[in-house]
Amino acid sequence: MKTILPYIATVLLIVIASCSNEKNTEKKEIKPFPYTVTEETANIEMSAAMKRSFNNYSAIHPADNELYTKFKYTKLKGFDYNNHDGTVSRRDPSKVIFENGKYYVWYTYRNTPTIPMGPKKCNDTIPSTDWDLAEIWYATSKDGLTWEEQGVAVPRPPKPNVGWRAVATTDILKWKGKYYLYYQGFMEASGKKGDYCPVAVSYADSPDGPWTPTNEIVIPTGPKGAWDQYAIHDPYPIVHDGKIYLYYKSAFNRPGNVWVAGGLAIADNPLGPFTKYELNPVLNSGHELTLFPFKEGVAAIVAKDGNEHFTIQYAKDWVNFEIASILSLVPAASAPYVPDAFTDTKDGQGISWGLCHFINAGKPKVNPHSILARFDCDLSRTIDDHEMKETRTHYDMDHYFKQGLSKKQKERIFNTSK
Repeated sequence: MKTILPYIATVLLIVIASCSNEKNTEKKEIKPFPYTVTEETANIEMSAAMKRSFNNYSAIHPADNELYTKFKYTKLKGFDYNNHDGTVSRRDPSKVIFENGKYYVWYTYRNTPTIPMGPKKCNDTIPSTDWDLAEIWYATSKDGLTWEEQGVAVPRPPKPNVGWRAVATTDILKWKGKYYLYYQGFMEASGKKGDYCPVAVSYADSPDGPWTPTNEIVIPTGPKGAWDQYAIHDPYPIVHDGKIYLYYKSAFNRPGNVWVAGGLAIADNPLGPFTKYELNPVLNSGHELTLFPFKEGVAAIVAKDGNEHFTIQYAKDWVNFEIASILSLVPAASAPYVPDAFTDTKDGQGISWGLCHFINAGKPKVNPHSILARFDCDLSRTIDDHEMKETRTHYDMDHYFKQGLSKKQKERIFNTSK
């Protein structure tokens, strides 16, 4: 009897395993993804890609996504560029605001006797970069298309004050009836060590000035070893929760592939002190910063740099951003007209137009300079422009062929094909 017990046990194990395998091989019936999508469709089993369509975006189609848009561009009237010889440049516009029955914009303005010559050849009159030896100027407009330049708003202060070498990349804040311009203040020619600078501020009782500089650093660079230890760029203030939320960018991870990301500093007073958010950076991509209140949160146009470039991102809590849409032909240094930037709204309405820049208005080493332009879009809850929601952008064939191979790439391909 003892000799057959192991045999019986083995048979039982085989039977049990067989029954278990039969249960495992029973497949749950999964219906095909439906042709007509309803609210209930979001609850069915589906692939990861299809789940993103329901969970990551405000609508399953860009036509219904309030944070998706195309961008269209218009040349501006009223700005003179000295026959585009490279000695006059305008770039990095501020947000557009509407005051005194007209629109206002501030920007980086360079007017030098020569084109930028690089850090080794620059001096007190010859610029190193396109924004070196620059001042902050402003212009006004009745329609956002034709502008009248009003002149300098913030000149370079005397040495050794913050910004004595250049003041650039400004943005505007309106707070309790006063106006504040935040900007990068350079104390050396850009390019000698990098593009290192902190943020300074000037204030006025009117958007037409006169502007009084504090001649102090309002947002310092970070401590040694921090991601923003060398530079605080692109200050961009918005009013939220009774405070100034000032977003900024910095470049880090040198040497190597430079990483550009966005941070946040918060203050109760426009002149500070500003406290940096403890989990900075809050945006992992983008070069210039562009944000606007949207519903109860804030949206960001993320351009140029990083894994998540050419997206719009949204943070309901103003700090934790998620991708809301993927874009094309995104404006560089976009500076929108944001009607509720300073109203501390809990129901942001979005944007439909603004200014931007093109940094390739001339040719390198010949007449390099930047120009201002206008962009239009539909990131607004108050308009419904179906043309702006199309996902296909058609370019002339020449546009594609201009993106040709470099000499080095041609040599690599030729040698590979031998």
